[in-house]
Amino acid sequence: MDISASTALLLTISCCLWNSEARKFYSVLTVPNADYLGEWGPASFCNKGYAQGFSLKVENRQVLGDDTALNGIHLFCSDGTVIESKVGPWGTWTKIQFCTTGYLVSFSLRVQRRTYKGDDTAANNIQFTCSDGAGLIGLGMSWGEWGPWSKRCLSGGICGMKTRVQDYQGVGDDTALNDAQFFCC
Repeated sequence: MDISASTALLLTISCCLWNSEARKFYSVLTVPNADYLGEWGPASFCNKGYAQGFSLKVENRQVLGDDTALNGIHLFCSDGTVIESKVGPWGTWTKIQFCTTGYLVSFSLRVQRRTYKGDDTAANNIQFTCSDGAGLIGLGMSWGEWGPWSKRCLSGGICGMKTRVQDYQGVGDDTALNDAQFFCC
């Protein structure tokens, strides 16, 4: 295999593994209490269907050291795929939580506002509403306050996402996940 053929194969594989091809969506769900540090990761979509569950990457409280709390979100799609956007380097993945019936249709973030006086964490937890009306609260941290709910997907459900994550700073206070957006299909 020559270099150009192997490069094309690598690009094809990375495309499909990251699920980067945009699906048609009609709405973007946002919340006003998110923070703005970091860079947005790529949008990622379920191949078909909607997200029925989620798991969080959470760093537990650091007695000595920098707390980051929420570092990433996995969405579990009805077609069997698992999607993510940008994810911070700290923490471990929590247990998966699923809607008993239906799929995810709205969300709310728990955010610690920055004080600039020490260890700030930005997003700490997330909660979702299922299409059947049930609520799912993430297994994140309890710092900060819950913000208002996003709008609700009017038909269908959440089919994609992207996250804003602050990378490792090297010096000072790291916040990891600062914001999330979800797409309705």
